[in-house]
Amino acid sequence: MQPTRRVAIVCFPGIQPLDVTGPHEVFAGVNEYLDGIGSESPRYELIVCAATPGIVASSSGLGVVAPHALPGGSVHTMLLPGGNGVYTARFDAAFVASIRDLAGRAKRIATVCSGTFLGAAAGLLDGRRVTTHWARAAQLAAEHPELDVDPNAIYVHDGNVWTSAGVTAGIDLALALVEADHGAQAAQTVARHLVVFLRRPGGQSQFAAPVWDRPVGRDAVRAAQDLVNADPSADLRVGALAAVANMSERHFTRVFAAEVGEPPGKYVERVRVEAARRRLEQRGATITGVARQCGFGTAETMRRSFLRRVGVAPDDYRRRFTHDR
Repeated sequence: MQPTRRVAIVCFPGIQPLDVTGPHEVFAGVNEYLDGIGSESPRYELIVCAATPGIVASSSGLGVVAPHALPGGSVHTMLLPGGNGVYTARFDAAFVASIRDLAGRAKRIATVCSGTFLGAAAGLLDGRRVTTHWARAAQLAAEHPELDVDPNAIYVHDGNVWTSAGVTAGIDLALALVEADHGAQAAQTVARHLVVFLRRPGGQSQFAAPVWDRPVGRDAVRAAQDLVNADPSADLRVGALAAVANMSERHFTRVFAAEVGEPPGKYVERVRVEAARRRLEQRGATITGVARQCGFGTAETMRRSFLRRVGVAPDDYRRRFTHDR
């Protein structure tokens, strides 16, 4: 008989409800589908807790019942959900100290979405590779240079620290924790009952909204950016861009990378991938046609770029995101 693992899910005002209920249902599913309802020795003891027990107002207004105070004694897993309230909670010194104390009694630490900001504020993630919601990854990296932030991963496991992307990714994270605890078959059983992937294909990049970069201040580099953004299908080799900027190729490459943050070739590929994503979301778009319209030349070249940038092939992306316009 395996020991029961105590899982403390820490709530606070402004929490994202799915960050709580998603992982909770996964762990509860293990107890239900593998042990049976009412088992005397469930695999997980779920402790939904808060600094002040009771009904916790979520970011959407839904009340989440947290009947327990933060537990004393040891716990197997401390899980920190996210939500808009995290940006206030992380500056609550007493609350952060209580998280730090609980983490010291936990075998592993898990965060969902912006819950990573709480873990970082408590000093629990220093030196770790982590992830968070794609829309908050740049902010996390800027505010916490001590972290290695992966903006594309659905979840990341580094030592005893597990972090996940936004909202429903908490389910992916919890399934991964179940697999680590009880094996793939147990996690697959729960995933089937919840009608979700055990391992979601691709990363966060496929869900991130394509956006153009803000133009840089230097006129010559901005002229090159404007050319790329205006027509991704144009001749955008370094020589052509350097000519627009009136620089030598070598000097242009160095200045562009310094101003934009990446070499011209990578910038062009990124803009082309984002343009292709927009076209693939339109009903009737073909892979070959989009590859030509966005400057890739061939479908195979576009496929390789998509796998690097988005984590899925263009045809997979099209199936998931096509809609009428």
